Amino acid sequence: MGDTKKIRKKFETPRHPFEGARIKSENKILGKYGLKNKRELWKAESELRKYRGNARDLQASLRLGDKKAQELMRSIVSKLSRYGILSENATADDILALNVESFLDRRLQTLVFRKGLAKTPNMARQLIVHGHIVVGDRKVTIPSFKVLKEQEELIGYAPNSPFANELHPMRAGAQNETQEAN
Repeated sequence: MGDTKKIRKKFETPRHPFEGARIKSENKILGKYGLKNKRELWKAESELRKYRGNARDLQASLRLGDKKAQELMRSIVSKLSRYGILSENATADDILALNVESFLDRRLQTLVFRKGLAKTPNMARQLIVHGHIVVGDRKVTIPSFKVLKEQEELIGYAPNSPFANELHPMRAGAQNETQEAN
Protein backbone atom coordinates (compact mmCIF):
# COMPACT_ATOMS: atom_id res chain seq x y z
CA MET A 1 0.00 0.00 0.00
CA GLY A 2 2.71 2.50 0.91
CA ASP A 3 2.77 5.55 3.04
CA THR A 4 -0.33 7.70 2.54
CA LYS A 5 1.74 10.85 2.97
CA LYS A 6 4.15 9.93 0.19
CA ILE A 7 3.18 11.72 -3.00
CA ARG A 8 4.03 9.75 -6.11
CA LYS A 9 5.38 11.27 -9.28
CA LYS A 10 2.90 11.75 -12.09
CA PHE A 11 5.58 11.74 -14.76
CA GLU A 12 8.60 9.88 -16.04
CA THR A 13 11.93 11.54 -16.62
CA PRO A 14 13.71 11.04 -19.96
CA ARG A 15 15.84 7.92 -20.32
CA HIS A 16 18.76 9.92 -21.71
CA PRO A 17 18.87 13.19 -19.75
CA PHE A 18 21.62 14.91 -21.76
CA GLU A 19 20.43 14.39 -25.33
CA GLY A 20 20.96 17.65 -27.20
CA ALA A 21 18.13 17.42 -29.74
CA ARG A 22 15.55 16.53 -27.08
CA ILE A 23 16.70 19.38 -24.83
CA LYS A 24 16.37 21.90 -27.68
CA SER A 25 12.88 20.72 -28.59
CA GLU A 26 11.82 20.77 -24.90
CA ASN A 27 13.14 24.31 -24.45
CA LYS A 28 11.25 25.43 -27.57
CA ILE A 29 7.99 23.99 -26.19
CA LEU A 30 8.67 25.52 -22.74
CA GLY A 31 9.02 28.96 -24.32
CA LYS A 32 5.98 28.57 -26.56
CA TYR A 33 3.64 27.53 -23.74
CA GLY A 34 5.28 29.48 -20.87
CA LEU A 35 5.86 26.39 -18.74
CA LYS A 36 7.68 26.87 -15.44
CA ASN A 37 9.96 23.84 -15.78
CA LYS A 38 10.38 20.65 -17.74
CA ARG A 39 8.46 18.71 -15.12
CA GLU A 40 5.23 20.25 -16.44
CA LEU A 41 6.13 19.11 -19.95
CA TRP A 42 6.99 15.62 -18.72
CA LYS A 43 3.57 15.37 -17.01
CA ALA A 44 1.83 16.16 -20.31
CA GLU A 45 4.06 13.64 -22.11
CA SER A 46 3.21 10.98 -19.51
CA GLU A 47 -0.50 11.65 -19.93
CA LEU A 48 -0.14 11.33 -23.71
CA ARG A 49 1.85 8.12 -23.26
CA LYS A 50 -0.94 6.69 -21.08
CA TYR A 51 -3.66 7.34 -23.68
CA ARG A 52 -1.52 6.09 -26.56
CA GLY A 53 -0.64 2.93 -24.62
CA ASN A 54 -4.31 2.24 -23.92
CA ALA A 55 -5.16 2.77 -27.59
CA ARG A 56 -2.37 0.42 -28.68
CA ASP A 57 -3.54 -2.27 -26.27
CA LEU A 58 -7.15 -1.95 -27.43
CA GLN A 59 -6.34 -1.83 -31.13
CA ALA A 60 -5.82 -5.59 -31.48
CA SER A 61 -9.03 -6.35 -29.58
CA LEU A 62 -10.94 -3.89 -31.75
CA ARG A 63 -9.88 -5.74 -34.89
CA LEU A 64 -11.39 -8.93 -33.47
CA GLY A 65 -14.66 -7.10 -32.70
CA ASP A 66 -14.48 -7.33 -28.90
CA LYS A 67 -17.47 -5.46 -27.38
CA LYS A 68 -15.67 -4.61 -24.14
CA ALA A 69 -12.74 -3.09 -26.07
CA GLN A 70 -15.16 -1.02 -28.16
CA GLU A 71 -16.80 0.30 -25.01
CA LEU A 72 -13.41 1.20 -23.49
CA MET A 73 -12.37 2.96 -26.69
CA ARG A 74 -15.65 4.92 -26.74
CA SER A 75 -15.05 6.04 -23.14
CA ILE A 76 -11.49 7.16 -23.93
CA VAL A 77 -12.61 9.04 -27.04
CA SER A 78 -15.53 10.68 -25.19
CA LYS A 79 -13.20 11.88 -22.43
CA LEU A 80 -10.73 13.32 -24.94
CA SER A 81 -13.56 14.92 -26.92
CA ARG A 82 -14.96 16.60 -23.77
CA TYR A 83 -11.59 18.33 -23.43
CA GLY A 84 -11.59 19.26 -27.12
CA ILE A 85 -8.52 17.17 -27.93
CA LEU A 86 -10.33 14.82 -30.35
CA SER A 87 -13.61 14.83 -32.25
CA GLU A 88 -16.59 12.71 -31.19
CA ASN A 89 -16.09 10.11 -33.94
CA ALA A 90 -12.33 9.57 -33.49
CA THR A 91 -10.67 6.17 -33.72
CA ALA A 92 -7.69 4.48 -32.10
CA ASP A 93 -5.51 5.73 -34.95
CA ASP A 94 -6.48 9.31 -34.10
CA ILE A 95 -5.37 8.76 -30.50
CA LEU A 96 -2.06 7.36 -31.72
CA ALA A 97 -1.59 10.45 -33.92
CA LEU A 98 -1.84 12.88 -30.96
CA ASN A 99 1.18 14.86 -29.82
CA VAL A 100 2.09 16.57 -26.56
CA GLU A 101 1.09 20.00 -27.88
CA SER A 102 -2.54 18.90 -28.20
CA PHE A 103 -2.58 18.36 -24.42
CA LEU A 104 -0.69 21.57 -23.66
CA ASP A 105 -3.22 23.52 -25.76
CA ARG A 106 -5.98 22.60 -23.29
CA ARG A 107 -4.22 24.08 -20.24
CA LEU A 108 -5.82 27.15 -18.66
CA GLN A 109 -2.56 29.07 -19.03
CA THR A 110 -2.50 28.55 -22.79
CA LEU A 111 -6.17 29.37 -23.24
CA VAL A 112 -5.89 32.60 -21.22
CA PHE A 113 -3.05 33.71 -23.50
CA ARG A 114 -4.80 32.64 -26.71
CA LYS A 115 -8.03 34.32 -25.64
CA GLY A 116 -6.13 37.62 -25.31
CA LEU A 117 -6.50 38.09 -21.56
CA ALA A 118 -2.70 38.21 -21.19
CA LYS A 119 0.08 39.57 -23.38
CA THR A 120 2.42 36.57 -22.95
CA PRO A 121 2.10 32.98 -21.71
CA ASN A 122 4.17 33.91 -18.66
CA MET A 123 1.82 36.80 -17.88
CA ALA A 124 -1.09 34.39 -18.21
CA ARG A 125 0.55 32.10 -15.66
CA GLN A 126 1.02 34.98 -13.23
CA LEU A 127 -2.58 36.17 -13.63
CA ILE A 128 -3.83 32.66 -12.87
CA VAL A 129 -1.58 32.09 -9.86
CA HIS A 130 -2.50 35.47 -8.37
CA GLY A 131 -6.24 34.76 -8.66
CA HIS A 132 -7.22 37.16 -11.44
CA ILE A 133 -8.80 34.49 -13.68
CA VAL A 134 -12.12 32.67 -13.28
CA VAL A 135 -13.65 29.79 -15.20
CA GLY A 136 -17.38 30.34 -14.97
CA ASP A 137 -17.93 31.53 -11.42
CA ARG A 138 -15.00 29.58 -9.98
CA LYS A 139 -11.61 31.17 -9.33
CA VAL A 140 -8.85 28.86 -10.57
CA THR A 141 -5.26 29.35 -9.40
CA ILE A 142 -3.70 26.33 -11.12
CA PRO A 143 -2.10 27.09 -14.52
CA SER A 144 -2.16 23.41 -15.54
CA PHE A 145 -5.95 23.16 -15.02
CA LYS A 146 -7.43 21.33 -18.03
CA VAL A 147 -10.34 23.29 -19.45
CA LEU A 148 -13.30 21.42 -20.89
CA LYS A 149 -14.52 22.48 -24.33
CA GLU A 150 -17.78 23.86 -22.91
CA GLN A 151 -15.91 25.88 -20.24
CA GLU A 152 -13.66 27.61 -22.77
CA GLU A 153 -15.95 30.58 -23.37
CA LEU A 154 -16.46 31.02 -19.60
CA ILE A 155 -12.81 32.05 -19.02
CA GLY A 156 -12.47 35.67 -17.93
CA TYR A 157 -11.18 38.07 -15.34
CA ALA A 158 -12.37 37.72 -11.75
CA PRO A 159 -15.00 40.35 -10.88
CA ASN A 160 -12.99 41.65 -7.90
CA SER A 161 -9.72 41.75 -9.88
CA PRO A 162 -8.23 45.08 -10.93
CA PHE A 163 -7.90 43.58 -14.43
CA ALA A 164 -11.70 43.51 -14.71
CA ASN A 165 -11.48 47.29 -15.32
CA GLU A 166 -11.02 47.79 -19.08
CA LEU A 167 -8.73 50.79 -18.51
CA HIS A 168 -6.17 48.86 -16.46
CA PRO A 169 -2.73 49.66 -17.95
CA MET A 170 -1.43 46.06 -17.84
CA ARG A 171 -4.48 44.58 -19.49
CA ALA A 172 -3.73 43.00 -22.86
CA GLY A 173 -6.07 45.16 -24.96
CA ALA A 174 -5.68 48.40 -22.95
CA GLN A 175 -2.41 49.45 -24.56
CA ASN A 176 -3.81 49.16 -28.09
CA GLU A 177 -6.90 51.21 -27.15
CA THR A 178 -4.83 54.06 -25.65
CA GLN A 179 -2.54 54.14 -28.70
CA GLU A 180 -5.54 54.38 -31.02
CA ALA A 181 -6.99 57.23 -28.94
CA ASN A 182 -3.78 59.29 -29.31
